[in-house]
Amino acid sequence: MTVKPLVILPDPILRRVSDPVLRVDDAVRRLADDMLETMYDAPGIGLAGIQVGEPLRIVTIDLSKEDDPEKAPQVFLNPEILAGSDERSSYEEGCLSIPDYYAEVERPARVTVRWLGLDGQSHEEEVDGLLATCLQHEIDHLNGVLFIDHISKLKRDMVIKRFTKAARKSA
Repeated sequence: MTVKPLVILPDPILRRVSDPVLRVDDAVRRLADDMLETMYDAPGIGLAGIQVGEPLRIVTIDLSKEDDPEKAPQVFLNPEILAGSDERSSYEEGCLSIPDYYAEVERPARVTVRWLGLDGQSHEEEVDGLLATCLQHEIDHLNGVLFIDHISKLKRDMVIKRFTKAARKSA
């Protein structure tokens, strides 16, 4: 497994809509392994393919904690939200592509999601809590949407300006 470099704001690739995974093969499984390794190294709880420069509809999530080892890392290929609840929940979100910035984001509390697993089988499930938030955040990435798009324009513009300035300094 390889730790891949993370794509950081303001890189325009983050706004690209990712392509579907057409075949579940060894290359996709290797990418999933590399994404998990990269996510753990960061450290984070979720990662979309585009965040490592791979414009494919693949998401890795691991919400396990030392006190809850039952939850295993999950890989979602071509995930899509089929429905969202009217009930809303708010979480303080962060993003590996926007390091050290966090903001409250309101999203549906529950979503019904369909995806392919690494076994090529189709899955559908209604999820809630942190998994629902994380899936919505990562699926947004697959559609070229960042969590800062869910906050006020003023705050979003300030974040983009800060990261653009930092990128210029390091170039």
